[in-house]
Amino acid sequence: MTTPPPRQRRSLSRRTLLLGGLGALAAVGVPTTIALTRTPAPTPSAANLAPSATLTGHTSWVYSVAFSPDGTTLATGGRYSTVRLWDVASHNTVATLTGHTDDVSSVAFSPDGTTLATGSLDDTVRLWDVASRKTIATLTGHTDDVSSVAFSPDGTTLATGSLDDTVRLWDVASRKTIATLTGHTDNVSPVAFSPDGTTLATSSADISSFEGTVRLWDVAGRNTVATLTGHTGYVHSVAFSPDGTTLATGSLDDTVRLWDVASRNTVATLTGHTGWVFSVAFSPDGKTLATGSLDDTVRLWDVAGHNTVATLTGHTDRVYSVAFSPDGKTLATGSLDSTVRLWPTR
Repeated sequence: MTTPPPRQRRSLSRRTLLLGGLGALAAVGVPTTIALTRTPAPTPSAANLAPSATLTGHTSWVYSVAFSPDGTTLATGGRYSTVRLWDVASHNTVATLTGHTDDVSSVAFSPDGTTLATGSLDDTVRLWDVASRKTIATLTGHTDDVSSVAFSPDGTTLATGSLDDTVRLWDVASRKTIATLTGHTDNVSPVAFSPDGTTLATSSADISSFEGTVRLWDVAGRNTVATLTGHTGYVHSVAFSPDGTTLATGSLDDTVRLWDVASRNTVATLTGHTGWVFSVAFSPDGKTLATGSLDDTVRLWDVAGHNTVATLTGHTDRVYSVAFSPDGKTLATGSLDSTVRLWPTR
């Protein structure tokens, strides 16, 4: 195998975390010194739910899933530069968006549903017109893989996290960078706005110690207001509760933490997954948290009781992304088994 140039070698080593752990390095033939045993999930004691549909069409790993605000369309991003739009009712692909030149790591709809943002390992962000399914802008500036994209609640700002250790804020109308947030000392993966748009949550990894932190930023002031520590592994996902009082974080220490946003203290550590936790999402009513893991399962947690209420099994590889439909009745999950599953939650 041809030895990658220096910049590519750097990206491959750091993509270990971004693209599903050691499988990313194994796929490209890069040796690793980190030992990992993927322990099969135990037989769940909570209720099992069957998926209502399995969406096939991706030819490799699915990294990100997102529902449109009206719940009629699902966007999925995956390996080999692929973005797909699916009709949720019929379960059919209605469009395949092409243009990126590397894996698509993150997808997000604007609050009005007219625009789709996609982040890619080609270091760019694309904005797509959902109706015409055409690229309307390519945002450049990051100098390494773009790992995550998130619109502000009012749709005027886009936040992006990158393996160049920075977070960028973009003006959606002008398509210009309005701020570059620095402070993280390693790659930034998830980014999430609070429901009122005043706070941005981001997380990073310190590869040398294999630990990570979460930062809370004042969006207007563009400064860090808190750094949350406690996880003993890289924090791979963040999500605010719908009322903005709680932050959920999923980590490569196999746990999920719930944080009180006001006090910035951990209020619960959720255990049960037997592998890294890649994705977290609150239901629209804030009562349920969904988490996807390296153990190939999805767990549904009662947020108030801090306990598992269901374990969803069926994926045959790590579950990399989870998202609730706007009405809360359906959960979408994207997996490195190349499929997307839709699960009834009510």
